[in-house]
Amino acid sequence: MNESRLESFTTKAAPAPVGPYNQAVAAGNWLYCSGQIALDPLTGLMVGEGDIEKETKQVLSNLLEVLKCAGASTTNVIKTTIYLVDLKDFEKVNRIYSETFSQGISPARACVEVAGLPKGGKVEIDCVAWLGQN
Repeated sequence: MNESRLESFTTKAAPAPVGPYNQAVAAGNWLYCSGQIALDPLTGLMVGEGDIEKETKQVLSNLLEVLKCAGASTTNVIKTTIYLVDLKDFEKVNRIYSETFSQGISPARACVEVAGLPKGGKVEIDCVAWLGQN
């Protein structure tokens, strides 16, 4: 990719955006992945029925598909942000998150409690990845 150009990435293996944004945009060697919620990419419906663990697994699955579409994996992720409707869910989310990011160096991370998320979700995760050499 040309360092001075932007490139967007979209995959049908992750849910279509619910607004005017891309699943991911690369600027040079940096990949900025939009936040993912627990939408099923095939149906566009929320999964988990309010179960934070099922939602988290779907969110991370969606995020991994976006990374894969751009030629990246969890080892390329530099920073994540986790948005939770209830910080009491942190321990459960953290357990699943740590299984997903168990290879290489764990990304830097922020976790914040928010008043609400799209589609009534309980968790959303976005990330920034480096597309240079692994």
